[in-house]
Amino acid sequence: MSHTTDPQSPPTALSLRILDRLVAETDVTEIATPWSELTSNAFPGPAGSVRCFTGEGQVAAVVHISLVVAPIGLDSHMVFAFGADDGPLPHFTLDAVRTGDIHAFHLDLVQRADLAPNRAYTEQVYVPLTAAFEKAGEVTGFTAAHITPRQRALMSPWMLAHRADAAAFAEVGPLADTYLDHWLALAENFPAEAADEVKDSGLADRDHRMRSLLFSREVDPVWAQVDRLVGTDVADGLRSLLITGRPAVEETP
Repeated sequence: MSHTTDPQSPPTALSLRILDRLVAETDVTEIATPWSELTSNAFPGPAGSVRCFTGEGQVAAVVHISLVVAPIGLDSHMVFAFGADDGPLPHFTLDAVRTGDIHAFHLDLVQRADLAPNRAYTEQVYVPLTAAFEKAGEVTGFTAAHITPRQRALMSPWMLAHRADAAAFAEVGPLADTYLDHWLALAENFPAEAADEVKDSGLADRDHRMRSLLFSREVDPVWAQVDRLVGTDVADGLRSLLITGRPAVEETP
C-alpha cells in the first residue's frame, strides 16, 4: 500500500483487514492501475492510492480506494467487491472514514435483483443479516448518517450507514466480518433456489444501470469532493473503475 495511509488509523486498519480477507478467500489477482499513488490538486503531497484485483469466477473484481489528505484531516477508505456481471451475487461494500474526530462507515450487500417480488432471493441472501443489522441499531455511539432516499433506493434494506465516535467505531469490525462471512459463503455456494428465481431478470443490464447511478455525481455528492481533491479526470477514472470493475484500457500504464 501507499505510504500515504496511517497504519494506526482505525479506518485504514479495518479496510486493509477486510481487503486482505477478500484477496485471501477469493480467486482474484491484482492488476495495475494508473492510481497507485494519488495526488491532490488542492494540497501538496500524496493523497491516497487505488488497488484493483480481478477474477473470472463468481467474484469479478475487488477495488480498494483510499483518500488520505492530512491537511484537511481526511482518512477515507472504500472496499468494493463485485459479483460477476451476469450473476446473482450481490456486491460487498465497506466504507470506513475518519474526518477530524468523526468516524463513519457504510456497509452493505448491494442487491442484484429487486427484493419485493423475489422471496427466495430475499430470504436466503439478506434475511441472515438481520441479527447483525439490528445489533448495529443498539450500539451506543452510532448515529444514522444522512443518506438521501434516492441513494437508499440503490442499496439494500440491510444497509448500515452510521457516524460513530472513536469508541463505537471499534464495533464496526465485527459487523463487517459478519457481512463479509455471509457474502463469502454466498460466493462459494450461492443458493440454487434464489439464483433460479432471478436468473431471467436481466441481471447484467440491471447491474450496469444500477452501478452507473450509484457512482454518478447526480446521485452521490461525494464525487464533487473527489473532483476538488484529485481533479475531474482522475475522479472520472475512479468512477469508471467502480462502474466496470476494471481500469479503462487506455488508462492502464
